[in-house]
Amino acid sequence: MTLSFPVSEPDQDALEKGRLLFAGETDFVKGVVAMDGMPPDNRIEVCFAGRSNVGKSSLINALTGRKALARASNTPGRTQEINFFTCGESHYIVDLPGYGFAKAPVKTVEKWQRLLKAYLSGRATLRRAFVLIDSRHGVKAVDEEIMALLDRSAVTFQVVMTKADKVKEKERDAIMAQVRSKISAHPAAYPEMIVTSSEKGWGVDVLRAVIATLE
Repeated sequence: MTLSFPVSEPDQDALEKGRLLFAGETDFVKGVVAMDGMPPDNRIEVCFAGRSNVGKSSLINALTGRKALARASNTPGRTQEINFFTCGESHYIVDLPGYGFAKAPVKTVEKWQRLLKAYLSGRATLRRAFVLIDSRHGVKAVDEEIMALLDRSAVTFQVVMTKADKVKEKERDAIMAQVRSKISAHPAAYPEMIVTSSEKGWGVDVLRAVIATLE
């Protein structure tokens, strides 16, 4: 894959740290529906946020090398809890509920939103949020809402482009320019993006390296 836009480019030491971290055990801990059910915040923690059907579960499965660790579904809004996974002895990987277009009652969606806000402002060990953006569509209004929430919560976020294999190479520059323009308005945004394809394995080693080198 040839990329003509700025993306994260970790060095070999970082790539090796990422490989070693994700070579260890990755296990499901629990699904949380309220703040009092959160596991102890005694590990470095990263979370994944994305609108429904952006490919979040598939990316987490690719990242961890576990085909069914996070449940993938074509039904938007299936993930209704904050799901915690251990990664080695040092990290939590956190799968946040999908946002936008969820086939769920309004009261349920509001409950998710309250829990999400409480989580983002209440986890001392949360080092970075990864906001997943579909490479076919770029940033949508609902994505900007989550970015604004991360700004208000003072949580650094980094954009991860998903499904990059589904976009023709000549169309990528226009999509990436749109994404860069949108995230430039957000003070909590990390300046470099990560481009991935769960199906092809693109960018998975980069994402592992980024997570492994957070302190």
